[in-house]
Amino acid sequence: MLKDKVKFALKNNLKVVFCIGENRTEKKNKKTVSVLKKQLFKVLDKRLNKNNIIVAYEPIWSIGTGELPSRADLVHTTIQIKGSLSQIFGKKIPPVLYGGSVDDKTIYFFKDIRVIDGFLIGGASKSSKKFIDIIKNYYR
Repeated sequence: MLKDKVKFALKNNLKVVFCIGENRTEKKNKKTVSVLKKQLFKVLDKRLNKNNIIVAYEPIWSIGTGELPSRADLVHTTIQIKGSLSQIFGKKIPPVLYGGSVDDKTIYFFKDIRVIDGFLIGGASKSSKKFIDIIKNYYR
């Protein structure tokens, strides 16, 4: 069903933010990379317009909890996602964002992780002040 939705959106010139992530049990059982690869390969393929796709890694266990992956885990996972995207699309791949408890406080933790192409702001974007604080804190 997701593959059909992505194809339909792209066919109609929409941008797609394709979110992937693992739950707490999958993380605990060290299945993160295999779960994410499966999600990517089931939905994306090289015939899709990669210029209108953004991939967002959102670990389900982190969303809204304030729990964050370690820097090492986040770097490793993002590199693995980009490797899978390279297998699907070749050299030029869609950007990979991180989303999962990103707010005005946690942005300090994330901002120096260079393999991340940007951030998907969820609950914190509901407040213009919080959203502006994220931007301000990113550039401090």
